[in-house]
Amino acid sequence: MNSLKSFLDEQKEYLLESYAKLLLMGDGEASSKQDGKWSKKEILGHLIDSASNNHQRFVRAQFQDSLVFLGYDQDKWVRVQNYQYVNWFALVELWKGFNFLIAHLAGEIQDEVILAERKKHNLYDIASVGIPENKPATLDYFIRDYYFHLRHHMDQIFV
Repeated sequence: MNSLKSFLDEQKEYLLESYAKLLLMGDGEASSKQDGKWSKKEILGHLIDSASNNHQRFVRAQFQDSLVFLGYDQDKWVRVQNYQYVNWFALVELWKGFNFLIAHLAGEIQDEVILAERKKHNLYDIASVGIPENKPATLDYFIRDYYFHLRHHMDQIFV
């Protein structure tokens, strides 16, 4: 059991609470756009893209000495997938499932891998709250940052 266990348990509770709230929203509310900003559907789609990219990063991090990963253009990803026209409840289910998979994966990573300081990383560029390039980074930090990012966008949905 790694040092993230209690943190991940909290995240799972948050996911369940958020899932219940998301199911209370209708497709119309989720599709509504204001001031040229992303709709709730597009925000959730972005979080699915984030889950997809970060799931792979968290797996790959276990087989390499660095935390260097490809980035992605979030606006282009949202645009080409046209989340605005995807069924809201299908998006909600995918978001929930992907995030529970990530929580499971993170809980399976050994402490020595989670806590290993990696001198080579690009978290200054791809993390929500970056780490300076000249400071070591850990997978523990990156996973926690993932959930910080998720909660930031969930707050936008629940405004």
